[in-house]
Amino acid sequence: MEKIKLGTNIFDYPMPVTLLGSVTPEGKANFMALGWLSRVNGNPPMVAIGVNRVHHTVKGIRAHGEFSINYPAAEMLRAADYCGIHSGAKTDKSGLFELFRGDLAHAPMIAACPLCYECRVFRTVDLPSHDLFIGEIVNVFCEERFLTDGKPDIKKMNLYTLTIPDNAYWSVGERIGSAWKDGVGFCEV
Repeated sequence: MEKIKLGTNIFDYPMPVTLLGSVTPEGKANFMALGWLSRVNGNPPMVAIGVNRVHHTVKGIRAHGEFSINYPAAEMLRAADYCGIHSGAKTDKSGLFELFRGDLAHAPMIAACPLCYECRVFRTVDLPSHDLFIGEIVNVFCEERFLTDGKPDIKKMNLYTLTIPDNAYWSVGERIGSAWKDGVGFCEV
């Protein structure tokens, strides 16, 4: 089977749908859609987010050194997409959601989101078009109804993903295996 070159403008496949929260320099909560993120350190736990520096949210993160990552349920798709369409520089998004705070004053979190991280900036890397914020995860919040055996349950949370370049949202499918278990003995001699 022949492979076809797709060029370099490709993205992780699929990406999580999240809402990145910050407090603007003017003091208002602001949220933008974010799919470019990854866990990058175990202890202390850290996550990296890539954010184009033209976004208003970047100004708040740079001003206060804090941010939140909020995982919306599929039922929140329209509100999350709205946050990705409208800039906080022109649209006040502070009243879109019921908010709560953890230990950090400038990391507003969305109460309706099943899973929320509050993060403190550990390091910022200036890339050609984006800022890469590496944030230490200070706290993670989840309601008990979204847990199974004390762990977040992706089906109960009803999270969804994004694919690019088709710009489509996808629901999470069925569990198909167990990590660090199903491959045991696969190629043993």
